[in-house]
This record gives sequence, C-alpha cells and structure tokens, in this order.
Amino acid sequence: MSTRTRMIASFYALLAVAFWGLSFVSTKALLTSLDPGTILVARFAIGALFLFILLLFLRIPLLLPVRYLPHLIILSILGVFVHQFLQATALLTIDASDAGWMIAFAPIFTCILSFLFLHERLTFPKMIGIVAAVCGVLMVTSNNLFVFSFDLGHNLMLLSTFNWAVYSILLKGLRIPLPPLTVTFYMCLIGSLLTVPFFASTESFHAVSTLEWGQLLHLLFLGIFVSGIAYYYWTKALQVLEANRVSSFLYIEPLVTLGAAILILHEKIILISILGGLILIGSVIFINKGFSTPTKRE
Repeated sequence: MSTRTRMIASFYALLAVAFWGLSFVSTKALLTSLDPGTILVARFAIGALFLFILLLFLRIPLLLPVRYLPHLIILSILGVFVHQFLQATALLTIDASDAGWMIAFAPIFTCILSFLFLHERLTFPKMIGIVAAVCGVLMVTSNNLFVFSFDLGHNLMLLSTFNWAVYSILLKGLRIPLPPLTVTFYMCLIGSLLTVPFFASTESFHAVSTLEWGQLLHLLFLGIFVSGIAYYYWTKALQVLEANRVSSFLYIEPLVTLGAAILILHEKIILISILGGLILIGSVIFINKGFSTPTKRE
C-alpha cells in the first residue's frame, strides 16, 4: 500500500475528527431547546436523507445483501444509538470542552482491543503515547494536577469512549464488502429507525419546528457533516489504516472542541487545560511514529 494512499486515509480520519470535535458544541447549543433523544432522531434522520441523495447523485448501488443486515444493525446500535445518546446525555451536566477531552480515552481502548482481537502490534511508541494521553486527559478533566474525580456526566462520556472503541474494532473486523458510503447510509438509516420508537413524539417534532435559525444550523451541521460525512470518512480511513492508528487521531478532537467551545459557547479555559492539550498532541506523534511502515503482531 502506497504512502499516498495512507496519507489520504489519514486526511479522512482528521476531517472526521474535526467534525466530531465541533459536534459537542452544536449538541450543547441544542440542549437548551431539545432533549437528547430528539437531537439523536433528528440528526441521523437528516444524515440518512443527505446520504441517500448523495448515493443517487453518485450512482452508487444501494443493494444490501441480507446476510450483512445483522452486521449493520449491531454497528448502528453501538455507533449511532448507544454512543450518541450517551454523549448527548453527558452534555446535560458537563461542558462541551470536558466532553471533548474525555473522548481522548477512545484511542486507548481501541489500541488495547485491536492488540487483543485484531493482532495489531502494540509498539513502544504507542505505549508511551497511551501513558502521555492518560496524563493529559486526567489533567484537563479534573482541572487540577493533584485532584481527580468523575461525576455522572464524565462517567457517561468514559463509557461512550469504550463503546466507540468496540464499534471501531467491529467496523474494522467485520469487513463488510460494500462501498463506505453505502455502509454509512444504512447505519444512519437503521440507527435513526431504532431511535424513533424510544424518543419520537408530537412534542419532539414541535420542538424541532420551533428552533431558531442559529439552532437549526447546528442541527443541520450535526445531521449532514457529523452524522453523514464524518462517519463516511471514518469508515474509509478504517479500510486502509490499522484501527489503533485511525483511533489515535481522536487525540486531536479535544483541541477542536476546546477552540469551538471558547469561541461559540464562551466557555472558560485554564492553564492546566492548555498543558494537557499539548501533552495530547505529543501522544499523537508517538503513536503515529513509523507512520509509513505498518506492522502487526504475529
């Protein structure tokens, strides 16, 4: 596999992470008017509609072999229903910037799970990166170098990161032989349909219809760019790169969230958060050391 192909895949992963980093801010902004369940149904319904139109425009086949339906249902439950509901609920009690920092635990879980189940090699630079990332996240989450504690929101975010690691491992391991855009469309569609019985109601539709323009733009961004394009790019990256290497890009997500939270939500930043962010960036360098030469544990 050429270096150029791997670099393009890395660019897809980077864009997906950037969109997801902004998603915490958009979700936090919408929670003033919508409940987590309504946001979940609306954003993935928008995402599924957008991807359907894109598939028709690009003339990509929509045919889905029945034998892969269970795979997509499992991926939709983990990657759409469970993951996004945990995050939206967590944002009821924690800042968007805290949620962004917490997602940095996902590559740690992914690296360990890919070592155990995908036989991907756990090198010394990756182990150093994991340790550095843990230290950085602990610093920014607790806002204190010596005192560390979790509340319910942080616990839900931590659970969502482990869930995302499992999702990434399954997405990589199941190897569904369909175009990435088709896989993403069916995940959005199935995930949206699964959430409707739990959260859809007359009050929910009314709440969405009364959103202000600014909030409506946040919802459209979540549906098109976060639920649609970002999941598509993530799937394409996993087709080329090792699961733990793709997941390492999530270390950049907190920085995107932090910047957006300051500019849009006017959340405050403290020195310890900046230091933790620098440590997280350093961990990306360690984990991606030897980028062009993939190795696996035999």
